[in-house]
Amino acid sequence: MSLLTESIVRARAQRAAGVHRNLSTVLTERIQKQAAAARHDIFLSHSFDDRELVLGVALTIEDLGYSVYLDWRDDPSLDRKNITEQTAGKLRARMKTSRCLFYSTTENASNSKWMPWELGYKDGNNTRVAILPVSRVVTSSYQGQEYLGIYPYVSDQNDTEGKRRLWIRRSLTCYVSFDSWLEGHEPAERK
Repeated sequence: MSLLTESIVRARAQRAAGVHRNLSTVLTERIQKQAAAARHDIFLSHSFDDRELVLGVALTIEDLGYSVYLDWRDDPSLDRKNITEQTAGKLRARMKTSRCLFYSTTENASNSKWMPWELGYKDGNNTRVAILPVSRVVTSSYQGQEYLGIYPYVSDQNDTEGKRRLWIRRSLTCYVSFDSWLEGHEPAERK
């Protein structure tokens, strides 16, 4: 079991650009692809200051077959710097059409004006909220600080057939597959 690391998700973002493409080209292609999606599996709450990391996180999750909403990628006209009714309305609509919210914890997350609001809104809307730790070092567990500790967290690992999957955890021994969690199941203690 592992949590996503900064080096892994940065490498994934850079791999998407390839040798002859830049991140701008990759973003344009992804914007066009995601714009067609009316519903997303995951609303990815994150700090705008972590764009490269977050792009790598989104691509890593999309590689597993899930759709991810990133506001600056999928709705580039949103003004993240100013809190307005229009921006809040658009984000509410996107959260309502997303099956869950992953709250991406990074070094810059505490600087975000929007992340706590998004977490509270989605939690109140459908309770499908999990913390997505992005750590600097390889680790297998997460302990959230303050109110983040009340939510389960996301990890990835191979299942019994060797397929890489997302898991929702309360601890190393209390977990459920992401797909089951989306269907309403809660993490359960395993031996």
